[in-house]
This record gives sequence, structure tokens and C-alpha cells, in this order.
Amino acid sequence: MSIAQPADAVVRGGATSSPEQPHLLSRATPQLLIDGLAFAESPRWHAGALWFSDFFLQQVLRLDAQGRMHDVAKVPGQPSGLGWLPDGRLLAVSMLDHRLLRLDDGAWTTVADLSAFAGGPCNDMVVDARGGAYIGNFGFDLFAQPPQRKPAALVYVPHGGAPRVVADGLEFPNGAVITPDGATLIIGETFGKRLTAFDIAPDGSLQGRRVWAELSPASPDGICLDAQAAVWVASPRSNEFLRVREGGEVLQRVPCDRQAIACVLGGADGRRLFMVSGRVRPAQASLADRAGQITWLDVDVPAAAAPQIRH
Repeated sequence: MSIAQPADAVVRGGATSSPEQPHLLSRATPQLLIDGLAFAESPRWHAGALWFSDFFLQQVLRLDAQGRMHDVAKVPGQPSGLGWLPDGRLLAVSMLDHRLLRLDDGAWTTVADLSAFAGGPCNDMVVDARGGAYIGNFGFDLFAQPPQRKPAALVYVPHGGAPRVVADGLEFPNGAVITPDGATLIIGETFGKRLTAFDIAPDGSLQGRRVWAELSPASPDGICLDAQAAVWVASPRSNEFLRVREGGEVLQRVPCDRQAIACVLGGADGRRLFMVSGRVRPAQASLADRAGQITWLDVDVPAAAAPQIRH
């Protein structure tokens, strides 16, 4: 694993594109930040640092503002989605044993066992302002030959409460975001090739299911939300990152030389787009190939504000 950029690359701001020129980013060159990862996922910008999971290294990692890499914690069941409780404690999804974990003084505590709800490995997660976690799962064995696709459920784990299904029939629910007002959840359905939105009730239940954006031929993996209510989408199917408006209009594109896996906006002013890419392969091949990397590009529109409590 190597870190290719100087220390200030993690936090330096600045913009390279204009909203009046929606295709400018397709001509910009992303800069390499980290390479040699096995399979990175779920990037997050938190407390002035870039956090992410590496499935097959079984590690949650943090790159600080000085460009130093930290091993936060090992997750033998493979880490995926990350988030934080209101008190600052880290939550992580453990994929293979279907658990939501909380990091307490350097040791993991099981918050919830999701085995009864998951048809395949658990994957990405978004955490609301109260500390409740929305967690998806594959729905089936992605690496079976041939894979037998099945729909999956989205599970909500209230802070201090029991898990429950809040949406079902999703085609590989993946990256998700919550709008700043806490009123709407947007989730990528990877095999559905769309972003789907729900209204969030005060108790965390989801209502008003609707298509937020049709993306075909692109297919969403990890996503992030910006301050103009557009969503950045990582599309492993089309090897690109897309900035999409509700209704499906593509505003910007950033091509990638491998599969686009996930993205997050961060940096000192929220305008640095961190882009995770790699190749979707089983563990043994991923560990041998080490094709995972993170690149960055400065954009005009910063990250959306953190979601507030929905009353």
C-alpha cells in the first residue's frame, strides 16, 4: 500500500470545474492518493480525516490530515459500511457474519445480529442523526457460479433498539445518503440501475418509495450527496463516477480506468471528491491483484450538510 500525495492533499480545497460546463470533469485528471488496496469501500469524511474499509484486508483505515495511515480496527468478518453515533463512537458493518458493530475503547461490541434479515453479505450503511443505522445486503451469493439473484431487504437498527425491515424487494441495496433535513433517504439499487428515494418517518420507518433517478446503463454502488442536492454515483458497470440530479440528468462524469466503487466529498471545504475504485473479485484474487485505489478531484459544489433529527 502506498500514499501517493503530499500531506496537504487530504485537506487542500479549491475547484477545477464550473457548473456552466457540465462535462469539464470528464477532461480533468484525478490524482492518485492511495493504491495497493485489496478492495476498498465505504469512504467517509469524518473529523478532518478520510476513513474507509478494506474488505479483504479486514481493516477499517483512516488517513489523517498529515497524510498518515492508521489501522483503526480489524474486522474478521470483513468491514463495509461505516458511521458514527452522536457521541462519536464508530459503527461498522461486519459483512460475513451479518452484524452491526460498535467500537468501544478499542474493542468491538455487537449492536445487532442481522442474520435473520440478510440473504447475503451485509454491505453499506448510512447512519441518521439519532444514531439509527440503515443497512443493506447483497440478497444472494455474488460470487456463486452462476449467481442466483434475489431481492434484498433494507434493515433499520434504531439507536438502542431492535433491528427491523423498513423496505424490501430491493435489487442489491447499496450506497445510501440522508438529506440534511433528515426527511429523505436515497439508496442505490445496483442491479436495478437506479437511485430510489423514501420519506423518513420520525421513528425511522420509510414511506413513499419512488424512483429518484434511472441510471441505465450505469449502475450505482457507493454514493454521496452535495449541497445542491445532486448525488455523486460510483458506477462499477460503466467505470465512471457520475453527478446526477433528481430525475436522472447527468451533470458531470469522471471516467475511471477500473471499476468505480464508492465516493465521498470531504476536505477542509467539502469540495474534494475522493473516488474509490478497484475490481470486483473474490478475496483470493483481490489480495493477489491489489487493484484497489483512491483518487481525488476538486469540484465546485461542496458536500451536503449532515442530516438533522426528523421530528
